[in-house]
Amino acid sequence: MYHPNHRGVPLEVGVDGFGRGRDIESFFNDVETRCAPGTTTRLRYARMLDRLCRHLVEIEVRSSNPATGIVAFQRWPDDEPPPLYLDPSADHRLQGWVAPTGTDDERISRNRAIVALLLGGGITAAELRRTQRQHVVVDGVRPHVYVPKHGPREPRKVTLPEFSLAALIAWKEAHALEADHALLFTAPGNSTSINDVLLGAVVKDALAAIGFLAPDMSPRVLRNTFARRQLLSGRTNEDTTRMLGLVSHRTVTRLRATIVEACECR
Repeated sequence: MYHPNHRGVPLEVGVDGFGRGRDIESFFNDVETRCAPGTTTRLRYARMLDRLCRHLVEIEVRSSNPATGIVAFQRWPDDEPPPLYLDPSADHRLQGWVAPTGTDDERISRNRAIVALLLGGGITAAELRRTQRQHVVVDGVRPHVYVPKHGPREPRKVTLPEFSLAALIAWKEAHALEADHALLFTAPGNSTSINDVLLGAVVKDALAAIGFLAPDMSPRVLRNTFARRQLLSGRTNEDTTRMLGLVSHRTVTRLRATIVEACECR
């Protein structure tokens, strides 16, 4: 864990040493400045920290859990907004949108491939930004995207559906001379990772093109749509959570509830 000293310089603290000063407080103050109002980001971090500390106590790395007091007085908000996703009809329209046409220039080809990977693989925006060419396998018996281990998330492979392949094949073939370890999507004009602003704009434009308008038109909508599609196809909460690379079932449980509600409204 890193926390600032009196000069604002980050200092590294070991797993057996954090929580003895103001490092946890500084960490959550930093979280508050980075997350949007009304979200559960702080609570999610608090619960993850609590689970980590309980594990460290169990294996006798620590003698106490400094996160107990942080979690004890926090709860999920009663008015947490429902998850946003594309219903099957809108999902199908976006699947059609990602299909290449004979008039696509490099920008639209890139955009279709980005949306195809997010909608077809259910990966996060951060995972897409780190994706290398070799991580996306579009030929063979089982086309898939490989997501390497990052932080607490274990590595995983997600099978890519048929609708996503044409756009990804077109994009990879257009850059066939690039190294396997090169990033699949880069910022315009250089080899650095595509930034979140551009990525968000790509997804927003694609959603607008199919007539989807909502308060949130970010890559998260495509990830939720992917997860809900798995649930509708008969997958369990556990399987879908694993495909998302998550440990907690909360996201999938909330999406499952939208399916139950839709059935009850019929």
